[in-house]
Amino acid sequence: MLQTDVLIIGAGAAGLMCAASAAARGRQVMVLDHANKAGKKILMSGGGRCNFTNLYCEPSNFLSQNPHFCKSALARFTQWDFIGLVAKHGVPYHEKKLGQLFCDNKSSDILELLLAECSDAGAEIRLNTAVHAIARTEGGFLLQTDFGEVTCQSLVIACGGLSIPTLGATGFGYQVARQFGHEVLPTRAGLVPFTLTDPQLKTLCTELSGTSVEDCLVSCNGQSFKENILFTHRGLSGPAILQISSYWQPGDTLHIDLLPHIDLPEWLATQQRERGNSELKTLLAELFTKKMAALLVDSWFANKPLKQYTPGELKAIAERLSDWQLVPAGTEGYRTAEVTLGGVDTREVSSKTLESLKVPGLYFIGEVLDVTGHLGGFNFQWAWASGYAAAQYV
Repeated sequence: MLQTDVLIIGAGAAGLMCAASAAARGRQVMVLDHANKAGKKILMSGGGRCNFTNLYCEPSNFLSQNPHFCKSALARFTQWDFIGLVAKHGVPYHEKKLGQLFCDNKSSDILELLLAECSDAGAEIRLNTAVHAIARTEGGFLLQTDFGEVTCQSLVIACGGLSIPTLGATGFGYQVARQFGHEVLPTRAGLVPFTLTDPQLKTLCTELSGTSVEDCLVSCNGQSFKENILFTHRGLSGPAILQISSYWQPGDTLHIDLLPHIDLPEWLATQQRERGNSELKTLLAELFTKKMAALLVDSWFANKPLKQYTPGELKAIAERLSDWQLVPAGTEGYRTAEVTLGGVDTREVSSKTLESLKVPGLYFIGEVLDVTGHLGGFNFQWAWASGYAAAQYV
C-alpha cells in the first residue's frame, strides 16, 4: 500500500498548481489522472497559445451562487503572481486584447512550466490511472486505484467539470462530492456557442459561416459584452457570444448591436443627404463584408437607393441593426463548452482554505466548484489561485 501526505485527483491547471505549491511546502504529494497526458485543456486553450491570465482579473469577473467565495483565493494569488512565475521560467507572452495574456509560442510552455515546478518540488504525477473507490479512514482517506491502494492525509479534488469530454472530462468530481454529503448545484455548459433552428436565421448563419463582426454589443438578462461575434453553420459563436452564453437561459432573447460604435440614425441621415443615389446594400458593404451586407439587406430590408427611404424606414433600419433580437434554439453543449457552470456548492467549502466544511481533509479546487470566470484568462487565474490557496493548508 502506498502512502502520501497529499493526494490530488486531476492533473489539470488547478491540480498541478496545487501539487507544486504543496510539495514546495515540504508535503509529500501525488497526483493521479486517468488521462494519458497532463494538462490537456491547457494545451488546447487560446487557440494553442493558452490565455493563461488577465491583467484586469477581479472577483466581478466570476459567476457563482456565492459571489464572494472567490475573493479570498484571488487576493492571495493574483494575476501578478502567475505573471511572475511565467517570467521566472522565461516564457515569452503578449497582451492580445482587453488584458488577455497569451504565450508568444505555444500553450505547452505553460504546461512545461507547471510540470517543472512539480518536478523541482518533488511532486509525483501518475497518468493513465483511474480511481475506483474512495473511503474515509481514521487518518485520512483510502483510495482504490489502477495500481493498488493509496492512503493520504489530505485529498484534493481537482478533476474539473464536464466541458469538452473528448479531453477526458467526466463527472467524477461531482460523484466524490455527493459521496461525502456535498450538494452539487445544477450544471450546464458555459462559454459555449449558440445553435439556431429558425429557418431564416439558420440560412443566414450558414451563408455567413466563418464571417466575424468586430466589437458587437451582445446583451441578455442585464449583462452585456462588447467583443467579436462569429457566424457558424450551426449558429453564433465568437467571444461576445461565448461570454453571454453563461447568462442565457433557454427561451431568453439575445439583443445584438452590430454597430455599437456608430450613431446609426445620424449615419443613415448623412448618407441619404450626401449619397442619396447609393443603394443601402452598397453603403452597408462599407460597414460589413460585401456578402454580409447583401444577405442582411435581402433578409431584413427592401434594397433601394437611400433617397427613396422614408424617415420611418430609416429609423427601422437603424433599430434592426442596433437591436437584432433572436432566441437561440440552444447551445452546442459540453462538447464545445469551455467551462461548466454550477458544481460543488461553495457554501459548504471554506473560501480561505478550499477545505470541505463537512469532511476534514477533503478539498475542492478549480472548475469542479461553482465558480466560473468570463472569457479571457479568468478561469485559468481561478485555477492558479484556488490551487495555490488549498496548497497552503493540505
